[in-house]
Amino acid sequence: MDYEEESLWSRRSTGDSGWMVRIDGSGVYHGHSAGVTTYDLDSGNTLWQTDTGGDVLFGWQESDAVYAGTGRRQVRMVTKSGRAEQTYQCDAAVFSCATSPDGRYVFAGDNYSSVYCFDAAGNRLWKLATGCGSAYSMQYRDDKLYLVTTTGTLACLDVSEAAIRDAEQGVLPETVSVKAPEISAVLPSNSVEVTSDAGTGVIVECVDHDGALRVRVVSPGFQHGWNVQFPKDIRRVGARYVVDGVAESVRGGFYRVRGDIRQLN
Repeated sequence: MDYEEESLWSRRSTGDSGWMVRIDGSGVYHGHSAGVTTYDLDSGNTLWQTDTGGDVLFGWQESDAVYAGTGRRQVRMVTKSGRAEQTYQCDAAVFSCATSPDGRYVFAGDNYSSVYCFDAAGNRLWKLATGCGSAYSMQYRDDKLYLVTTTGTLACLDVSEAAIRDAEQGVLPETVSVKAPEISAVLPSNSVEVTSDAGTGVIVECVDHDGALRVRVVSPGFQHGWNVQFPKDIRRVGARYVVDGVAESVRGGFYRVRGDIRQLN
């Protein structure tokens, strides 16, 4: 899908079901019941496919490899050229996985409420019970491992070098439990605040382009031929809006809105 929520291409992998999708500038990595297939980002053409030895339930990527957690109790490291090079053996089906930068440490969560830590060579360093269910998903960032579990818990584990060494010796930190506050439901709305003063904001306009509603920047200093990623349910032909700012997308070619949106009267 592109930034206008319009389909660019669709492909069916060889598996009969799939869960993992990861992306970088080189391609789209799809993990499914027959392994991992990589597609060209722009055309959708198949680049390579590799067998992971089991159906892929979750996936993680680093700069030169993807890591596929499988139902065969393994995390498989596959290079981004398509070679399966390393196996990390768990004791049950792997619901989720992650790594520290460049795969120095590999983490896995199984369907028996355990979390594992391996070194890059595949040696198991420790296995711990989460105490709060099985990790359906996980994310590594800044020496912390964040888990979302089958009991509805969001957990954070210290996986710094020092904490990993302590865990290898059976030394674990005291667990802190925090109950999330109740929140009220937020209902979607297709109405926006109306203003007659653009101030220092950026003015954009909704136009009809070949039968499709597009939003373009009107204010000077921008690429007026580029579209702006904009909520579809508030687009009205000829309407002008003021936004706090717009930013060029990473790949270029269109803008993203920053801050609040107000209709200009």
